[in-house]
Amino acid sequence: MSVAEIIDSAKSQGRTVLTEIESKEVLGEAGIPVAHAQLARTAKEAAQAAAGLGWPAVLKVVSPDVTHKSDVGGVRLGLGSAEEVETAFGEMVAAVKERQPDASIEGVAVQKMAPQGTEVIIGMSKDPQFGPVLMFGLGGILVEVLKDVAFRIVPLEPRDARQMVREIKGFPVLQGVRGQDPADLEALEKLILKLSEFIEAHPEIEELDLNPVFAYKDGCLAVDARIVVA
Repeated sequence: MSVAEIIDSAKSQGRTVLTEIESKEVLGEAGIPVAHAQLARTAKEAAQAAAGLGWPAVLKVVSPDVTHKSDVGGVRLGLGSAEEVETAFGEMVAAVKERQPDASIEGVAVQKMAPQGTEVIIGMSKDPQFGPVLMFGLGGILVEVLKDVAFRIVPLEPRDARQMVREIKGFPVLQGVRGQDPADLEALEKLILKLSEFIEAHPEIEELDLNPVFAYKDGCLAVDARIVVA
C-alpha cells in the first residue's frame, strides 16, 4: 500500500495514530531503514511469523490506545523458540489487559531482534508558528532524563543535519566511549535528511517518533516507530 492509502485506511477507521506496523511500512516506502514487523492476531500466527523472520524474536503489542508499550507489559524480547513466542503472546496480552483494561488490542507486532547499537531518538512535532520541527538526541530513557536534544525547522539542509548530530552534549557517546564502536554519523545525517523530505512531502503528519534508532558502526536502524496524522 502507498503512504496515502495507509493513512486513508487509518482515517476510515477513525484513527489518527498509525500502528507500529503501519508506521514502519510508510517509512520503509520512503527509504528510511526500519526493522520489519509483521502483525499476528493469535499466538500461533506469532510463532509462525517469528520462525519466518528469524530468531531471536521480539513481540510488541499493537493497540491504538497504548502509547508506551513497555509501561503496560506490552513488550517481550529475546524469544528463541515457537514455544517461547506462544507463551509470551498470552502473557503479554493478559498483562496489557490487566494494566489498561479499556485498550483495544489488534494483535502483536513480531520482528527479529536487532543487534544492540547506540540508541538515539529522532522525532517531529508541529510548532504553531514555525510548522514541522525535527528533533535529534540520545534515545531510550536518556532523552527523558537528560533532555539533551537538538532542533531544526523543516526542510533541512545537509549542514543542519550535521550540526544537529554534533551539538548535543552526548555527542562523545556517538564518537565511541569505553570501548564502544563509534556511530556511523553519516548514516544518521542521511536518516535525518530523509525524514525531513518525508515530512515535507506529507503535511498531514502531525507527529513522528523513531525511538529508539540503533546507530551502528555501519548504518542505523529504527526499531520502533510512531506516526500521528491530522
